[in-house]
Amino acid sequence: MGIPWDDVVVIQQGKDHNEPCIVTVNCPDKAGLGCDLCRIILEFGLRITRADISTDGRWCYIVYWVLAHPASLNVDWESLKTRLLSACPSCLLSYHFNQHSTSPSPPPIYLSKVWCVDQKGLLHDINEILCNLELIIQRVKAMPTPDGRVLDMFFITDGMELLHTKKRQDYVCEYLMDALGERCISSELQLAGPEYGHLQGFSSLPPAFAEELFSSELLDKLSLHPLSQDMTTLKTPTVTVDNSLSPVHTLLQIQCVDQKGLCYDIMRISKDSDIKVAFGRFSSSVKGFRNIDLFVQHNDGKKIIDPESQKTLCSCLKEEMLHPLRVTIVNRGPDTELLVANPVELSGKGRPRVFYDVTLTLKALRVGIFSAEVVRHSTQERQWEVHRFLLEESRDFPLTRSQARTQIVDKVRRTLMGW
Repeated sequence: MGIPWDDVVVIQQGKDHNEPCIVTVNCPDKAGLGCDLCRIILEFGLRITRADISTDGRWCYIVYWVLAHPASLNVDWESLKTRLLSACPSCLLSYHFNQHSTSPSPPPIYLSKVWCVDQKGLLHDINEILCNLELIIQRVKAMPTPDGRVLDMFFITDGMELLHTKKRQDYVCEYLMDALGERCISSELQLAGPEYGHLQGFSSLPPAFAEELFSSELLDKLSLHPLSQDMTTLKTPTVTVDNSLSPVHTLLQIQCVDQKGLCYDIMRISKDSDIKVAFGRFSSSVKGFRNIDLFVQHNDGKKIIDPESQKTLCSCLKEEMLHPLRVTIVNRGPDTELLVANPVELSGKGRPRVFYDVTLTLKALRVGIFSAEVVRHSTQERQWEVHRFLLEESRDFPLTRSQARTQIVDKVRRTLMGW
């Protein structure tokens, strides 16, 4: 039994940029599908303002109301539809879809090397071009030279899955050269070989930095740094568990501050915790807060009865909603380093558009980036993606002043959270 491909993903665009577009997905279900769909929507710079989820474990029906963030963002809706379709199980399969089918192999990683004349904001400009090309950044290494040039190395995968073709590779290089104009000296693209493994591996953060970013006591704090006055009113999320309303499902009721990527964060936690969301409603934001109702089960179809399992799930949800990203500024010898960390899915995927948002903020603040890299760091609990930026001294933001450092952290966090 199958359904027409045109009906699997339907996108109804709003009348103007203030009216949400409605994205409907109607396809066979699979474990983690909601997380995968939310991730793709986030990759395209869209914010989910509402969501309704319904599945019987075999077939699902999901509706997202989405807005471009920022509103001026130019969204390629056809490409979004294609990407969402690629995440859905084949509709040519039978209705009795096997959720435990073999997972697809990870996409190949390519290395884009761009030589440029260095200048403030360049790293973000290249990042934006790669996003427009539907290239997903996995790692970054920016290496400036004494003669005013910089080699930016981006380890990327292709959302269109066409980088194995010479046509797509040539197009990406030419597009980069044209978009950067006189700033670009050369652009190369190749399959990342084992000789580049050390540049895309794990990083050993100094213990003091790791303690500040990943402390288990962070749940009791709102921030690693002082917050501006209007952010000090943030409240800790509330998560309640109710097993009385359904004979087969556990109800999770969540109230939390609205933020960019909220739907993705909750679905990611569910996916990584082997929790199935059978029915869910993400209500619209009211005065900056969201109410979320989720009817869930363990993957084996049982309710969440064990008190310890409930406590662990609630604690994880609270922590991820309060601190989905960690932001701090530290001294690295005589230099100043901005660190931004986000948890990695068990599948190995990092959070979309973090590097984009951070470089956008630093460009707006006119804070120069001397060098940058994106690496992985492991703690006992999980794996993290860590974005490291060595910052250049600025007249507008003298990095020796605590007020300027706090302002940078505050602005970066606001951009990442969509506030």
